[in-house]
Order: sequence, then C-alpha cells, then structure tokens
Amino acid sequence: MSRARTGWQRVPAPVVDLVLVAVAAVDVLVVDMWDHTRPEAALAAVGCAALASRRRFPLGVFLLTLPVALMQDVAVAVLAALFTLAERSRDRRLLTVCVVLAAVASSTPWPLADADRTMALVFFVYGLATSVAPVLFGQLLQARRDLARRLVEVEEAREHERTLHAQAVLARERAQLAREMHDVVSHQVSLIAVRAGALQVAAKDADAKEAARTIRSLSVTTLDELRTMVTLLRASGGESTELTPQPTLADLRKLVESSGTHTELTGELPATVGTPAQRAFYRTVQEALTNVRKHAPGADARVELWQDADGIGVTVTNTPPTRPSLSLPGSQQGLVGLRERAEILHGTLDAGPTAQGGYRVRLRVPLSAD
Repeated sequence: MSRARTGWQRVPAPVVDLVLVAVAAVDVLVVDMWDHTRPEAALAAVGCAALASRRRFPLGVFLLTLPVALMQDVAVAVLAALFTLAERSRDRRLLTVCVVLAAVASSTPWPLADADRTMALVFFVYGLATSVAPVLFGQLLQARRDLARRLVEVEEAREHERTLHAQAVLARERAQLAREMHDVVSHQVSLIAVRAGALQVAAKDADAKEAARTIRSLSVTTLDELRTMVTLLRASGGESTELTPQPTLADLRKLVESSGTHTELTGELPATVGTPAQRAFYRTVQEALTNVRKHAPGADARVELWQDADGIGVTVTNTPPTRPSLSLPGSQQGLVGLRERAEILHGTLDAGPTAQGGYRVRLRVPLSAD
C-alpha cells in the first residue's frame, strides 16, 4: 500500500490533470452530447478543459463546470472540481453554497421546458448527496495533510527538547569538570609555583636556582592555560569564548630552552605555514620533550624542522637515558592526541624506539595543510 502511494505521488501533477481532463471529456461524450447545440457543447468543452487549472483557481474552475451539470445528472468534471475546492478551501460556508449549486444544476431539467417539480425535487436530493461525497473526501484529505504536518511539528519539537536536554546535561558535566579542575588542579599547581619561587630564592646552587625558576615559570604558564580552560568549560558553548594566544613556531625556541632537557633545535620552516600546522608542530615538540623528561632522564634531545618536496615536518629524537626513570603516571593519551592532530591536517605521525636505544617522534604534514 505504501509503495503504491509513493509511486502515485511521483506522478507529475500536470499529467494527472491532463488525464482528468480526458476522463471528463469522455464522460461528456458518452452521454450523447451530440444532441446538444454547439453553444452547449462549447460550454461543456470549456468546463472540461478548465480542470487543467483546478489547482490554481479551484473556485473559478468549479463555476465553469456548472453548465456541464445542467446537461447531465452526474458529471465527472463537476465532482472533480468540487473535490479540488474542498481539498484546498477551509471556508465551510463556501463549500456548502457550492454543493447546493451543484445539486441545483444537476437537478434542473434541460431544456427548461421539460420541468417536472416532483422529479426535480427527487433529482435535487440525489444531486445533493452526490455533491456532498467529493466534498467530504476533499475535507478528509485536507485533515489528513494537516495531521501529518502537525505530527512533523511535534516530532521536531521533541527532537528540539531532546537536544536541549542533552545540552543541559553536557553543561552540568562541564561545570562539574570546571569546578574539579579549579579546586584540585589549580590549587596543587599554585602550591608548586609558590614552593618553586621559595626554592629559587633560598637555593645557593646555580643549577638549583635555574631548575626552580623553570618549575615556577612552567607552573605559572600552566595556571594561565588552566584558567582559560575553566572559563571555556563554564561557557558550555553558549557564547563564543576566545582562546588564549595559541603557540606558534616562534615559541619553539622558548619551549626548548625551558624544557629542562639538553635539547638542540635545528632547521626552519617556511613563513607561510598555516596556524593549525604551527600549533601541531609546537604540541608535538612539547609532548615529545615532556616524555623525554619523564621516561629518559639525563638523555639529550634533538628537534629538527625539515621540508621535502611536498611536505613539512618535525622530528624529535632523544638518546638513551643515563639514569633510571621515576615511576610517574601516564595515560598514553599524548601520542593519541598528536595522531588526531596529524589526521586533521591529512598528515602522519610516527613514533617508536631507535636502534641506539632512544626514541623518535616524527610528524609530517602536506604543504597544502591550512
């Protein structure tokens, strides 16, 4: 049933109207219209042809088909015009008047000289019942269409409600996460910064002072980024919140100098490298040097910026550790995040141990990356 309805809906409206005009014309011909005069036949032809415009002018087309009803008791043209008018009009009074007009026209004897009041009344009741049928079908189709539209609106409202509920849940989760980050992480990093500052002042050894200064500087930078992240989480996507200035290739040297690892920076990249690619290079070097400090204490590192025929990249290589590493927590998510950055830029990230016992991280992105 559904397939048949779908197939019928795919039939172009002009084709349906032309078929209806042909059916109405055949209906007029089989009632022996040849006995009527030429003006009568012309009026009937006009009424049938007018059905082609029934969708645009339903009331006018109905009025043009009334002469056909005068010439025969039940006319397809009149019924089709009534159905179209009922399908498109919401004026019940107009529909009532049109039903009465159609019944009067179909029950009026033609020619008028043959009038018989008794039979005219019988034919009027019969014509009234016949004319009501297409109006009821048209109104039923209109109600069905309204119901379908209402159901779509209800479904859209429910979908919007579900979206708002999901956004509210997400906002609560983000607010909770922001509170936890502020109350726990921010407090602990602040203590690290304070202790590092005190150690920098009290330390006698130059290396200890430099280490304390580096720790304090990194702690302050982390606090600034943490506050920005807390602000973003509290915003919950409701308003556009600007990020802090994102790192670029110009910040690489400062990153290397504050890494706490003996690192050599070599090579350079074109000035036309896009901001997303610069950020990916910076984060790759940052993550790689962090892993060197955690997992390869005492190792030397080398950061090499390079360019080939159709791509640019960075390679971070470290030597084997010179002393045992501390047992520090790790989620193994750093390299996962770097690979995701590389995929966004249509690049590749390779990471693995070297033959000398060290480790190497290599990021390459095409020159066309934004």
